[in-house]
Amino acid sequence: MAPEYAMHGRLSENSDVYSFGVLILEIVSGRKNSSFYDNEDNMSLLVYAWTFWNENNVVELIDPKIFDPCFEKEIVRCVRIGLLCVQEYAEDRPNVTAVLLMLTSEIAELPAPKQPAFSRGHGSSEQGSSKSKGSVNADSITVVEPR
Repeated sequence: MAPEYAMHGRLSENSDVYSFGVLILEIVSGRKNSSFYDNEDNMSLLVYAWTFWNENNVVELIDPKIFDPCFEKEIVRCVRIGLLCVQEYAEDRPNVTAVLLMLTSEIAELPAPKQPAFSRGHGSSEQGSSKSKGSVNADSITVVEPR
């Protein structure tokens, strides 16, 4: 579920892009996003994929059933596109047309993905957008959670 829908009940074209990105990562990894819910590390598929991306070890993410060294470059490209689709803020995600061009064109230069949604606090090394995720003061801690 796209963060803007989970947090504010708003859907957009970029909400569909988010869902498509999750689907790409599920296909490439061979794991359902829901398979991570009971994980003792409190990790999600997005955190799992992001971790391998940051470690430059995307090959470890790829399902061995579909991995073929001849297609490694194309599969890694799909992971990158999936991560671009699941970025936290809708305005950072590509639109459907851009995703289609990325998937069908070998020459299209892809931007670097930012930290995906719902992955804060999992040891990720890259800073995301400066938008507030909650507040902390001496008296209380407020954490924004999905409804």
